[in-house]
Amino acid sequence: MKIAVLPGDGIGPEIVAQAVRVLKALGPNFDLEEAPVGGAAYDVAGHPLPPATLELAKKADAILFGAVGDWKYDTLARELRPEQAILGLRKHLELFANFRPAICYPELTSASSLKPEIIGGLDILIVRELNGDIYFGQPRGIRTSELPLFKGAREGFDTMHYSEPEVERIAHVAFEAARKRGKKVCSVDKANVLETSQLWREVMIRISKEYPDVELSHMYVDNAAMQLVKAPKAFDVVVTGNLFGDILSDEAAMLTGSIGMLPSASLDKNNKGLYEPSHGSAPDIAGKGIANPLATILSAAMMLRYSLGMPAQADRIEKAVQNVLAQGFRTADIYTEGTKKVSTIQMGDAVVAALS
Repeated sequence: MKIAVLPGDGIGPEIVAQAVRVLKALGPNFDLEEAPVGGAAYDVAGHPLPPATLELAKKADAILFGAVGDWKYDTLARELRPEQAILGLRKHLELFANFRPAICYPELTSASSLKPEIIGGLDILIVRELNGDIYFGQPRGIRTSELPLFKGAREGFDTMHYSEPEVERIAHVAFEAARKRGKKVCSVDKANVLETSQLWREVMIRISKEYPDVELSHMYVDNAAMQLVKAPKAFDVVVTGNLFGDILSDEAAMLTGSIGMLPSASLDKNNKGLYEPSHGSAPDIAGKGIANPLATILSAAMMLRYSLGMPAQADRIEKAVQNVLAQGFRTADIYTEGTKKVSTIQMGDAVVAALS
């Protein structure tokens, strides 16, 4: 089983190294090959997604990804910035379905900014469409405005769009996921304003008829943002487009106490996927040994479950993480008085030890 290991920038190499240690502790069944991506790739190859890295990702059975981005690359042309690497991988590999679970472990309820009775037992799955929407829509750019009030001024423009097949395939993913959970899907859109969302809602309703055992509800994105804070446990599976999913999944992440705890998976139609923590590269803490590797380790568990067909090994990793938290080990982002503050490497040590 070939795994492309793409550590990236900032804290990426530190947290990916701990996930690799955990995978190796499971046994000798993995062919792990590393390649540069993001700013690190630009430094050595002049592009955030070099051909060799893309080719490795295409040949691999799955991709373990760290994070990309650093302030020092902000002056580069947009097509050369580190973030283009992840967008390019999603596009070239047709990774259209993003899974972002938001789970609040009992040991971490005190780390959330919400009251324990609101957050305790939280288990949400956000399914975000990745290949369409305003992020990839054409035309886009910056031009001179022709509007009478602002004629001659510069204006930026982007295009939001979705086709029926794009919505259909993400709908099937969400309904199938709900069948294995609480059998509820909440489709989030802005159908009262956007034509794109009106089509989205129509398709969701049509596809829902193929899943009579799953309850479908609809919610406008602004209300969904409010309800995620007010009553998050009312949600089971949330399915939405690229832009809304980007925002809501980060909001849901912080409900759990730290974005450093949340893994993600981006899958194609055959369940080949790219697995990464939900957080960014955090260049301000890179090299300090304080980053939380658990989201990356849990992403590796998702990789075993969804792409490599190894659910028993995925369970072992997830149980090891739970055991480590129960023992009181905490990195700085989830530390509370009375627990044991540890470094990135020490947290990796604890998970490896818990596996045995």
